[in-house]
Amino acid sequence: MQTSGGGSTLSESEIVEAALRVVREDGVEKLSMRRLSRELGVSPMAPYYYVADKRELLDLVATAALTGVRTSPPDSAPWQRRLRDLIDQIDEKLRKHPGLGDVLIEQMLGKQLDLITAIMEILFDAGFTDRDVLAAYATIHTYLFGRSRVNPRDSAALSDVALPDVVARAAEYLPDLRGKYSYNFGMEVLVAGLEAQLVHRPDADVR
Repeated sequence: MQTSGGGSTLSESEIVEAALRVVREDGVEKLSMRRLSRELGVSPMAPYYYVADKRELLDLVATAALTGVRTSPPDSAPWQRRLRDLIDQIDEKLRKHPGLGDVLIEQMLGKQLDLITAIMEILFDAGFTDRDVLAAYATIHTYLFGRSRVNPRDSAALSDVALPDVVARAAEYLPDLRGKYSYNFGMEVLVAGLEAQLVHRPDADVR
């Protein structure tokens, strides 16, 4: 443990907890080394004794935020239920840390290798080929971490736009995009699509 410029000491866990508080309160886009130092009550340079830059800080935050996700043994349940249980747990973590998905969408096959491994093991157990396991994981990854990017933060802005009737009817439910209904709908479609791929998978690779 090192001493900051103000004479106080910090631990990596204190820095990560402070960063998680910022993410929970303001979203990941507001997390910066300067904002972190204010949260900790230390000099702006103090966090640099423990993390090199914001990228390293985000890696630590993502790892800490996903701590505690449990995986099921292969013979405990059908692969569909095991996959859904695992993804549901990750989704709960994301809901507690707004904007975390934006960090994780860039980390495919980079960080959180234990969770990636757990998802891929379920897919292998289900009978997917090596190639299809990667494609299936990429689909899951994009949905789980990237779906917030198609979710308008300011739906009130749409009130100034003349929308076609079919779009206007659907747009009434924009708040659902951040809720359980939309998440469950997407997960049911995703799992059903994976099941269909196992049944109708072509014999030859499609390029």
